[in-house]
Amino acid sequence: MKILVPVKRVADPDNANKMKVTADGSAVTSEGLAWKVNPFDEYAVEAALRLNEKGGSGDVLGETVVISLGDDEVIQTLRQPLAMGVDRAILVKASDGEIDSTVVAKALAAVVEKEQPDLVLMGKQAVDGDSNTAGQMLAEHLGWPMATFAMSIEVADDGKALVVGREVDTGVLTLKVTLPAVVTVDLRIVAPAAVKNGVTPDDHAYNEGARYASLKGIMKAKKKPVDQTSLSDLGVEASPLVEYTKYELPPARSGSATFVESVDELVEKLRTEAKVL
Repeated sequence: MKILVPVKRVADPDNANKMKVTADGSAVTSEGLAWKVNPFDEYAVEAALRLNEKGGSGDVLGETVVISLGDDEVIQTLRQPLAMGVDRAILVKASDGEIDSTVVAKALAAVVEKEQPDLVLMGKQAVDGDSNTAGQMLAEHLGWPMATFAMSIEVADDGKALVVGREVDTGVLTLKVTLPAVVTVDLRIVAPAAVKNGVTPDDHAYNEGARYASLKGIMKAKKKPVDQTSLSDLGVEASPLVEYTKYELPPARSGSATFVESVDELVEKLRTEAKVL
């Protein structure tokens, strides 16, 4: 199976307190921030690798390709999934101001037309924008079936379909999608038995979470190809629909706390002081 995994470079949430905004509020600066693969995309990489390997033996069953949009610095971020075991990477050169979910979906659709993967496996959302729209837009552009919020995936019909367990408010909704398809994953996709490809023995248990890159994998990643293209090469116009007009940091906390004696007093303060009721 050939699997395409879109990944996004995001600021490490653990360093969110270092986020700064320009004096005029026109942009968020990146000084002092550490960058990493979007966590949900990392889970998608792990799920793709489990689908494309015989667990326990190291045998590779298919090709796994990662793709990202951004500047040259994103190449360093792409080295992480390459070190985890991904075969190759694609970078679509673009600046942050040129892209939103609509542009990303169009660019991915153009790459899919060239690469012809059997499956596009991606995180349900990025932890910076949290829009949760790129996967759905991509499926619409391609005219492919899709499943969102996947917490389990099982290969079915001799590799022609996937049975996907979707995490919804009322529990788990199970559905079957015929390949090629788009699937977006949730965090439980990296549970030890969440992915079944029909080849890995049933008694093989993966570790909880995404795998760490080994030293050998890190060394190999330096030699793996990162193909580069651009939005214009793909025939995609850099015309995002979403425009951010101003950024503001939340007000600093006072560090003081007020204690109340009763629920009635709390309700009164919420009504008269906080004015939220």
